[in-house]
Formats: sequence, structure tokens, C-alpha cells
Amino acid sequence: MKIYSVALNLHDQNTYDGVYHNQRERHTRFKHNLPYYADAYAHQSDILNTNDYRLNKEFVEEYWKKKDDVLAFTWTQGGIRMMRDQIDKEFLDFTPKKLFDYVMKDNVYYIDHHQSHATYAFLNSGFDISDIVAIDGIGAKFRCIFVDKDKNIKDLSKELPLGWLWNQMSKLTGFGSLGASKLMGLVGYGSYNQYYYDVFETIISGDIKEKKYDIHNLINIEKYGLESLAFTLQKFTIDKIKEHIYPLKSCDNLCLAGGVAYNGYMNEEFTKHYNNVFIPPAVGDEGQAIGVYQHADYVLNNNIHKSETFAGTDYEYKGDEKVDYTEIAQSIADGKIIGWFQGKSESGNRALGNRSILADPRNPKIKSIINDTIKLREDFRPFVPAVLEEHYKEYFDTNSPSPYMSRICKVKTDKVPGITHVDNTARIQTVNKQFNEKFYNIINEFYKITGIPMLLNTSFNCQEPIVETPEEAIRTFKKTALDLLVIGDYVVRK
Repeated sequence: MKIYSVALNLHDQNTYDGVYHNQRERHTRFKHNLPYYADAYAHQSDILNTNDYRLNKEFVEEYWKKKDDVLAFTWTQGGIRMMRDQIDKEFLDFTPKKLFDYVMKDNVYYIDHHQSHATYAFLNSGFDISDIVAIDGIGAKFRCIFVDKDKNIKDLSKELPLGWLWNQMSKLTGFGSLGASKLMGLVGYGSYNQYYYDVFETIISGDIKEKKYDIHNLINIEKYGLESLAFTLQKFTIDKIKEHIYPLKSCDNLCLAGGVAYNGYMNEEFTKHYNNVFIPPAVGDEGQAIGVYQHADYVLNNNIHKSETFAGTDYEYKGDEKVDYTEIAQSIADGKIIGWFQGKSESGNRALGNRSILADPRNPKIKSIINDTIKLREDFRPFVPAVLEEHYKEYFDTNSPSPYMSRICKVKTDKVPGITHVDNTARIQTVNKQFNEKFYNIINEFYKITGIPMLLNTSFNCQEPIVETPEEAIRTFKKTALDLLVIGDYVVRK
């Protein structure tokens, strides 16, 4: 049975066929692939021209009801506006009570948006049993669900609208609906503010849909500061997790999914309460189609399908100058910044070693250099240390590997200021040879030269989706201050 899965989201629409994960933004070059014309969306004001659905219509016409296969799908309200007349009411009204509940009609298989998050995390975890928390950052009514070890779903949306709160604060502070990660970058600069905490309590109390709060008037950034808002919001988030999730614990394993699971501070906190915590790489809506596929494959074929981390297209290319790992590592040690393009692209929004920018973590100025001359983004945003797995405990205060950049922990040394945030933390990526051999090798060569078993790693892009093709890599290389570009086994120079 051929299964083709589609996530018709308001943002980050994607498809998956069991092998290839197509994140539409990588090909349209339209960040988050919102279902509107690029010029119809204003990030500062979140004004949508709701008469404009070209991208959405194109997506629906291409993938809806493929006659010869099973189409497995999920949706958010914004994602299906062009096709509501085609969707059976049973789909529209469906609310699952168990993780593996579903609706199947005319070769169309449907599961709930949050089920796809939860399934993606659980079936990739390798756990036999697990608690599962899925919290949306934007979309699908900003819901939060908890799934216990028996796969029962508990809806915590009213008690725990954390994604909604982060979304509102992100919009209020000018970062837009999808800018919560920027707000999180300010957490380390702030301090606790009781006024903000009390306001957050007021805002989320009861049914938020019944409240008519003017959040702009409640939040006084001019008086109390943006950095303190970010810090207090992070503390509030962790406190609410302790209050509402911890009492539900039913086993020692936990899977996290949904946009809020990009919150590295929160994720690290969970490791103090659960022995084993799993967070997959495409944890937000960009991984929805994988979860849908896994759900359908499990129910229809009794197959536990584990998706590959690197599931994009593998491109063919050739060149003149073969790469020398030692030379490239020495160039990084000498202060050069490297574009690194290898094999298939990663699933998700994190560059895990195939579409990366690499630099020396020992350089205290490297963050400003990359943000100012390559990424063209806010200077307060930090970078990831990609560290050899066998050495991470020497440099970071955390109790388990983090291959997908999912957790933020304390840095134990002053030797790597380039990846150390202002609050002495870092969002770490642990790398072993089995996970990504070429990436491991370049880090290891740098280790041999410098004695530091890590590199600064950030996504290969410049105010756009992560580069997908060799052509895009070359274009970004040429227009930025990158010093060298490695594509496969070849070196490109300016």
C-alpha cells in the first residue's frame, strides 16, 4: 500500500512519501511557505490579505485525493481554506480520544494536527511506552495535549496555552507570529519581573477565547523592558510545565513535539524530571507530514516507520579542487568562515551538519561577525556548538546527548566564547560518527589542531530558508562574507 502524506498547515506546508521529505519553503524560497503571496503578509502587523491563496491552491490541486494511493493528511484552518468544500464533515469534526484514532474515507486518511506531532515524536523515539507532550506555537487553535503511556489523549489547551502566549508576546514585541525564537534569544539578557508574571497569569487564566484583553495595554514594555519580558515569560513557561505536566507523569520516558518544543530551556528542564527525553529534529509544523505518514503506516500496515534525519534530495555535482579536511579545519582555526554543503538536506529548521555555516567557537567576536556580515540578523541571537559526543560532558552541564539541538544548558568553560550566550548557556548539538560521518570528521580535524572538540554551527542561509540546492549554496556564498564553500568533496573559492 502506497501512502502519500500531506500537511496542509497555515505555515510550513510539507509532504512525505516514506523516503523524501519535501519542505515547501526550501523550494519556493518563501520563508515558512505561508499560503499567501509573499507581499500579502506583513510580519510586523500580521495583516493577511485573505483573498490571496496562490501557494495554498497550488498545493491542494497537486496533492489532494491521489486516486491510486492512500492520501494521509492533516490540516490547520488557514491551510484548508481553498478546499473546505472538498473535505467531509466527519474529518472537520473529528476529535481523537486515543493517539491512534483516525478517519478513513475513499482512500483519504485523516488524523488530528496534534496527533501528527505526537506520533512523529513517539514513533521515532524507539520507546515502547512514553508520555507525550505536544504544544503548538501557532496554528491549530494553539492547543496542548498530553498523551499517557496507554496512548490516551488529555487536552490541556485551556490550562496551558503557552504557545498562544509566546505567539502573542512575539507579535507584540515586533518579531511577528513566527518570531518566538528571536524572543527566546533575549531570555539571557533579562531578569525576573513580578508585574509581567502576574499579567501572564491573568492573560491565560480561564478560557482565553472568552477573554477580550487588550494585551498591548497590559504589557508595558516601555516601563519594564523587553529583556525582562523574555526572561519572565521563560520562567512562567517552566513553572506552568511543572504545575500541569509533572503531576501527569506516568513513566520515565517523555516525547516532546509542536512548535513550543523548540524551547531549549524548557526541554532541558524536562530532563531533570524524566530519565529519557526525546525531541525529534522537525519538531514543529515542518515535520507534520512525517507524523501523518508514520501514523497511517502504523495503523494500516502495522509498521513502525522511523524517518531519516536527512531526508531531502541528494544532488549530483562535480568540481576541480578536492577537499582536504585538515586544510579546511586549519582554515577555520585561522579565522575563516566556511559554508558546508553535504548530501541530503536535514528535515526541520536546524542545520545538523549538511547545510551549515562553520566557524571557530574560540573567537569571542565571531557571533557579531556572522550576524552582521552573513546572516544579517539581530546581534543578540546566539549560535550552536556542534561538539563530538564523546566530549560533551567536559564542556556542558547536561546529562545526555542532544543530536538535534533541542536543549539549552550551561557552558562549563571559558574557552569557547563564540558559542556561549550572555547567560553562560548554549544550545548544544552532539555529533557522533554514525550520525553524520563527514560532519564528525571535520569537527575531529579541528579538535586535532586546536584541542577544542567542537565547531560553531549555524544554518546555511541569509534571511531566507536554508539552502537546498548547490546553486543556492553558491549564490549565498557569493553574496555574503563566507570565506570558503565546501560542496561534497569539492572546495569553491571566490
